[in-house]
Amino acid sequence: MEGDTARRGARPAHRIRMLRPMRVDDRVAALLEAGEAGGAATAVIESLGPAVLGYLASMHDEDDARDVFQAWSSDVWRGLPGFRFEASVRAWAFRLAWHASSRFRRDPWRQRGVPLADSAASRLAASIAGQSRMPGGRKDTLRALRLRLPPEDQTLLVLRVDKDLEWSEVADVLAEGGQRPEEAALRKRFERIKDRLAAMAREEGLLE
Repeated sequence: MEGDTARRGARPAHRIRMLRPMRVDDRVAALLEAGEAGGAATAVIESLGPAVLGYLASMHDEDDARDVFQAWSSDVWRGLPGFRFEASVRAWAFRLAWHASSRFRRDPWRQRGVPLADSAASRLAASIAGQSRMPGGRKDTLRALRLRLPPEDQTLLVLRVDKDLEWSEVADVLAEGGQRPEEAALRKRFERIKDRLAAMAREEGLLE
């Protein structure tokens, strides 16, 4: 009797697996395999959009961050059908964000005029931006210190500290021209950035 009750109360292993939320990589892979590129792009934007917007807000003022976020959403929509999972979806998404931020820095007026690839991307981006609180602000002292760093140093710091990306993912984000930086070199660079921030904080009287 007791054994029967235990068996009735136990959930089959396959049901337990089904109840666990799918990783974004698995969801995106399944949707792409099913030919649902739009659904896959929606999954990326909905899952990673708030974190990406937070990263962009650490690099730009609020209005510019929203503009870059719109461009990033368009890049996701256009680029996902060609994604080959050579990196994690998260690393790929932040890599697109880094590139969108760099393009905006080079020519902000031109980038504001770039149309989105699909109205669904525009609606998603506007919805996420409207629901998300921009972290910090220009008056935030730590953020102000970070903004004095070169953009790539800012990106390395934010991705590793604020967004908790693995070193391998950070390397994927910062790869340029097919050249992926060594993770050991990124760690050393990260320590130098922290030292520089500490020195800047001491100059501002924030550290003794």
